[in-house]
Amino acid sequence: MVKAIRVHELGGPEVLKWEDVEIGEPNEGEICVKNQAIGVNFIDVYFRKGVYKATTMPFTLGMEAVGVVTAVGPGITGRKVGDVVAYAGTPMGSYSEEQILPANRVVPVPPSIDPTVGASIMLKGMTVHYLVRRCFKVEPGHIVLVHAAAGGIGSLLCQWANALGATVIGTVSTNEKAVQAKEDGCHHVIFYKEEDFVTRVNEITSGNGVHVVYDSVGKDTFEGSLACLRARGFMVNFGQSSGIPDPVPLPSLGAKSLFLTRPSLMQYTATRDELLEAAGEVFANVASGVLRVRVNHTYPLSQAAQAHADLESRKTSGCVVLIPDCIGTTS
Repeated sequence: MVKAIRVHELGGPEVLKWEDVEIGEPNEGEICVKNQAIGVNFIDVYFRKGVYKATTMPFTLGMEAVGVVTAVGPGITGRKVGDVVAYAGTPMGSYSEEQILPANRVVPVPPSIDPTVGASIMLKGMTVHYLVRRCFKVEPGHIVLVHAAAGGIGSLLCQWANALGATVIGTVSTNEKAVQAKEDGCHHVIFYKEEDFVTRVNEITSGNGVHVVYDSVGKDTFEGSLACLRARGFMVNFGQSSGIPDPVPLPSLGAKSLFLTRPSLMQYTATRDELLEAAGEVFANVASGVLRVRVNHTYPLSQAAQAHADLESRKTSGCVVLIPDCIGTTS
């Protein structure tokens, strides 16, 4: 038996329960991993609330972790007991001291990457990879708008887009987050609670608009984000922390021949080669200093409910990580 965070009913952070679970032994093609650090992401909130539907009930949250291989199932090659590995995406279940994973969904973690950093960078970093390299390929001269610029993904997105030569505009809610956003490569910072971001973007771009908007906020920003785009601009909605956006009449995109996409990491790391390429670029950019990972908040795994409450109330910035209680948050 191991300890894990379980969800028996959908709702607020209070539905996260600290329980004993039986994980069993790895079958063919599987490995058992003892988690060292677990990433917290807004997609976890979506599953907890039921915005995204879990396949079973009850279920264990979590889609990102770094840990040590403790057992391998039959037929496994290339993975052995003692390996440090990371995973992001499916299967869900990383809010656990240990978990069973498909061997082909984990990647080796370079020795230079601390487990806490690795657990912060896998899902968020690979998300940023597909956002700036594949979904819309950011190049020098592009102007990009990043909502929630001081968040876990927003921070990395600003850094990577800046390194690619783009002019980065970011929206934030506080002075503290504005300072961080500037450190992370934002050329222009907009306080969305005090300023109309559409008006400010028009001022910054002399009325031309931006080439791409990266919007993880959803309902509260969606229409304004479309209005910020220039002709043939790209609207990339990859989250909905404020709620699901209202339906968009297709003809409304025609006035400026806009592109609209709702991408998912799972579709961009569907093959083993895609997964290794994305993770490899992320780890390389961390090692080279292109990406500076801000692990601003760590919580014991047993206190995942508090981590969710702080995340949803926008009390956090950068990355949020859970540390199994048997290890301790000072590790």
